[in-house]
Amino acid sequence: MAEKDLKELIEGCIRQNRQCQKQLYKNFYSYAMAICLRYANDRDEAAGIMNQGFFKVFKYLKNYDENRPFKIWLGKIMTNTAIDSYRAAARMVAVDELDKAEHVSDVEMADKRLNYNDLLSMIQRLPRAYRLVFNLFAVEGYSHEEIADMLQISTGASKSNLHKARQKLKMMITEADRRDAGNYGAGAGYAPIVAINGMRLNTNYILNNFLR
Repeated sequence: MAEKDLKELIEGCIRQNRQCQKQLYKNFYSYAMAICLRYANDRDEAAGIMNQGFFKVFKYLKNYDENRPFKIWLGKIMTNTAIDSYRAAARMVAVDELDKAEHVSDVEMADKRLNYNDLLSMIQRLPRAYRLVFNLFAVEGYSHEEIADMLQISTGASKSNLHKARQKLKMMITEADRRDAGNYGAGAGYAPIVAINGMRLNTNYILNNFLR
C-alpha cells in the first residue's frame, strides 16, 4: 500500500469511519494473523487475539507516530495483546526456575529442512509459557531481562522456558524425521519458506541459531 493511501486510511480510521476501519483490517489481516498464530494454540485463539489487537489499534491510532513504520507499530500491538492473553491465563501455568539451563544436555537434532507451516505447527504445540518465551526471544529478539519484565517472571524462569521450548522443538523435529524417513528423497517437494514478512517466522534463521 502506498504511503499516501495508508495515511489517508489512518486519518479516516481516526475519524471513526467504518469503511476505513474495515479496509485497514482487511489490508493488514494476514500480517496480524501471522503474528498471532505464533502465540496461539490454534487459529480460533489466534483470531480472538488478533481481533482484540485491532480493537486496540483503532482505539490508540490517534497516538500513532507517522514517522515510524506502521506495520512495526501494529505488530507490537498484536504481540502485546498476545502477552496480555498469556497473563490472563498465567495463574494456571507453572514455570520452573532453571538459571543454568545450558548445562542440560541437548537432544540431537536431525538435519531437517522445515517449511513455515511445519515450524509454526510445532511452536503451537508447545506449552503456552514455553511458546511465549520462545517467540519473544527467538523471533522478536527481546532479551531475557526484557521478557522477565514483560511477563512478570524471573530471568531464570525465562531462560528455563526458552531451553525447554528448544528441547521440545528438537524432539518434535527428530520424531518427524523418523516418521517421514524415506518419504522426502533428495529434496522432493520440500522447499523451506524463509521469510514471508518481517514478523513471520524466518525458518532458516531459527533453525540455524536457536535449535542447534
